[in-house]
Amino acid sequence: MSEALLEVDNVVRTFGGGSLLRRRRVRAVDGVSFRLEGGRPEIFTIVGESGSGKTTLARMILNMIRPSGGTIRFRGGDLAAIRGTAARLAFMRQVQPVFQNPFEAFNPLKRLDRYLIATAQRMADVSGEADILAAVERALQSVGLSLAEVRGRFPHELSGGQLQRVAIGRAVVRSARLYLFDEPLSNLDAQLRDEMRGEIKRLHQELGKTMIYVTHDQIEAMTMADRIVLLRDGMIEQAGAPLDLFERPATRYVAGFLGSPAMNFVDANLVGVGDTLALRLSNGAKLTLPQRRTANLRNRIDQTVVLGVRPEHIGRATQGERPGLVRYTAVIELLQPTGSRTYATFDLGDTRAVAELQAHEVSTINQQIELSIDMNRVVIIDPATNRVLS
Repeated sequence: MSEALLEVDNVVRTFGGGSLLRRRRVRAVDGVSFRLEGGRPEIFTIVGESGSGKTTLARMILNMIRPSGGTIRFRGGDLAAIRGTAARLAFMRQVQPVFQNPFEAFNPLKRLDRYLIATAQRMADVSGEADILAAVERALQSVGLSLAEVRGRFPHELSGGQLQRVAIGRAVVRSARLYLFDEPLSNLDAQLRDEMRGEIKRLHQELGKTMIYVTHDQIEAMTMADRIVLLRDGMIEQAGAPLDLFERPATRYVAGFLGSPAMNFVDANLVGVGDTLALRLSNGAKLTLPQRRTANLRNRIDQTVVLGVRPEHIGRATQGERPGLVRYTAVIELLQPTGSRTYATFDLGDTRAVAELQAHEVSTINQQIELSIDMNRVVIIDPATNRVLS
């Protein structure tokens, strides 16, 4: 096994407590562990909703705050052992952050070109004016800018998107071993976020360096990551490749967090139907499960379970459908056209559910149509534990 670039081992961070403050002690990060290999550059995404502990974890990785317990090692060295200005600067040269607000990264009274040139002089492995200017130019070109575009300009003279590109270029010119992006696109509009996601992925491929990407946005997590850690209440809910979490969630929380629109959850009773099983909804409808999906469910017949089905796995029924698709008659209550798709709301049992249909497959509300539910792709959840059973 190659040397680890970063090891996070059972890390805990608590806040509050103490008799004077009389505050409840809160574990913002609670027993988080993962490892980034040194010889395998990747985009490692830490995702979670607000309050999940992701920013606290990021600040511990950057050595801005210390863990209350556990260990963080960078290239084999414990971050807790870093002492003194020289050691801190040496660490900062190797781990470069890009934060949510790019204006915080720059002196508002200093021209950007001078700032970048000074950064290259201090940090980059170059010497001589021509080499320094070339290093800055390459860094800016990697994010779609040029030195001419920022020459003589102050931070307030650029848009948020332009300045965030400069902030990323500033991190690139320092030629770090690890880059940490902490919600870098949150302040940008939707179209620019889409563009910047592509820019960061392309930059990762060009640099061949490991990047940690912190976000609350599950779409960013899915599109950016080679691996995902999903945090909930300071703990890892599930970790793995994006499609593994999406297609094989371990819990109801993971299933509901990933995907847009979110997964539909419906209470149902598990019943026997011939040699297989079915889910009986509150309105009496039965959704038959494929034989291969029943192995872990035989001991739960006549018990309540939760059916989870994604909107994209509910479509308009057609003739000659493949095995595992079950028809369901529905009355459409709400339509949300998006152009290429239409999201249709209907009652699945006694629960409001959403189906993702082709743009012109349904045109009016109160229309009764035949839907097709792909039972090969559903998840069955234990309502007592919220763990996925099948």
